[in-house]
Amino acid sequence: MTRQPLLSAHRSTDVPPPHLSDWELPPGWSWGSEGLQRESRHYQEVMDALGRSLALVSAPNPEHGEWLANEARALAHRNHPSIPTTYHYWATYSANRRGPGYLRRWITGETVTSRVTRQGPETVPLVLQILREAGSTLAYLHDTGSAHGAVSSSTVWLTPGGRLWLLGWEWVLHRDQIPNGLRPDNRYTPWVPEWSDTAWTPTPKSDQWQFAALLFTALTGEVPPRDDVPPIALLRPDCPVAVARVIEQGLQLDPDARHSSVAAMVREIDRGISVHTRLVAPEADEVPIDKQSPEARLRWATGDDYEILAPLGRGQFGSVWRARDLSLSREVAIKVLHPHISKDDIAVGRFRREARLAAQLAHPAIVPIYDTDSQGDIVWYTMELAEGGSVASLVAQSGARSLEEIAPQIDQILEALIAAHISGIIHRDLKPENILIDRYQRWRIGDFGIAYALGDEMAGSSGTPSFAAPEQLLGESQGPATDCYALASIVYYVLTGAAPFGEGTSEMILAQQLSETLPQRLAATELPEALIDWLRRGLAARIEDRYADAEEMRVAWRQVVRMLRRLEDARPWWRRLLDGPAEGELVDTFDETDSPR
Repeated sequence: MTRQPLLSAHRSTDVPPPHLSDWELPPGWSWGSEGLQRESRHYQEVMDALGRSLALVSAPNPEHGEWLANEARALAHRNHPSIPTTYHYWATYSANRRGPGYLRRWITGETVTSRVTRQGPETVPLVLQILREAGSTLAYLHDTGSAHGAVSSSTVWLTPGGRLWLLGWEWVLHRDQIPNGLRPDNRYTPWVPEWSDTAWTPTPKSDQWQFAALLFTALTGEVPPRDDVPPIALLRPDCPVAVARVIEQGLQLDPDARHSSVAAMVREIDRGISVHTRLVAPEADEVPIDKQSPEARLRWATGDDYEILAPLGRGQFGSVWRARDLSLSREVAIKVLHPHISKDDIAVGRFRREARLAAQLAHPAIVPIYDTDSQGDIVWYTMELAEGGSVASLVAQSGARSLEEIAPQIDQILEALIAAHISGIIHRDLKPENILIDRYQRWRIGDFGIAYALGDEMAGSSGTPSFAAPEQLLGESQGPATDCYALASIVYYVLTGAAPFGEGTSEMILAQQLSETLPQRLAATELPEALIDWLRRGLAARIEDRYADAEEMRVAWRQVVRMLRRLEDARPWWRRLLDGPAEGELVDTFDETDSPR
């Protein structure tokens, strides 16, 4: 098979495009920092007056206004968890300096194309998740009498929180509602065998072929040819035979040889491989529970209380799963302690006590812990699902962030730390993976108190020590200044894309921390001097040279932000016009009366 390159159907934009230059947003609204340009649509992040991150969908071509309106109208009447419905449509009229465009949810994540390009083929369980969730979406669409026509690895998005979204809805309209001569670009859209090079005639059977092509790409990292598709077993030997058989039938040349429907395709997977039991959760009488996979053990333990949807990650204390709370009909994150931890009665007792204390921390920048529970030696807790992933995933996918972007986020994180420290709770394991991002792009602290509950020796000295304070790595007493050190490390990481003392073992990191190389490292960042001073104190090796607590650290942070803002305001107006925003230009959003709530 000749390898076809995976091409991205979109490119990122960091400023609103020219066709939005004369728009005037409503009072209290602002432009966000992210945007995406696709074939015929632009998606611009906007912040509403409540601080929520929304997507403004617009058409760069002014002649496509009616097409855009039809898309918004159709989406407003869709009702499926994987379809982003229209919130509001802005029409154009004389008194309104905006429009046409519509608002919907801003989707944080990446396409299957981006994921496979970045990290290689997906795992079999994740491909099964795509099969079931995207398959459910297509089955819903076909039941309404419509076909998609542009199903591809570029129109299926996966969020860091494990949720799937199907996009490309500009094509899911009657042909007479799409401008004459336009069709999806076959560089990004799998072209079905029954279509000629110029014909585009979507049907449920053509959607099924595109859907199977998407699954083939996710499994193998390859784009399947229109004919003579190689056996999946040759490219992905670990793929279960039943899964390969279902996908290969969907890729048949003859539409009549494919599955009768996408719904039948999904049912065939459930019958042939038993997703909930044999693949990921063997029957209890087949394999002892302590020998089963983590997912099988969790399904057994949670029983009828939760539906386990997808894995989210694995850390030093346990694994995290996206799940649906069946009693309350809400999605949550479940963190399951590793078996070697859950068998330690002292650690589990501390964990439960600390989790109860942490659950009492009611603050907008703290991810709430809902509950703790156990079944046998399987111990878990549930918390709010962070749909935007973590700061670690943000930097990994998008690179270092600007000071302007993170200034209000860090202020809120510091306020949350103040509230926790007042309550006598020290985090002890602050790191980019524990700063989570909600659906509105707000940063929030997760796993409060868990590190302490599971033992001081486990915080910083195992897993990644890159954000741990020297006293942690030495096993010495820890307090609020320990959290301050970790937060300064996170700020350094977010602004530069690297941890302040690199990666390595605890011994290697500690040696760097005590080597007095910090001034040179900070100077090399070329950050503003005021910010370097703030980082120098936050990253001081000696506790007495550091900020004593989060309150003192936040006061200093606000002073830095205001100083940089004054420097920007002091530039002549003509210099600001010619040069654009100076490094560190910030909007003063801080209120001196703010206090922990």
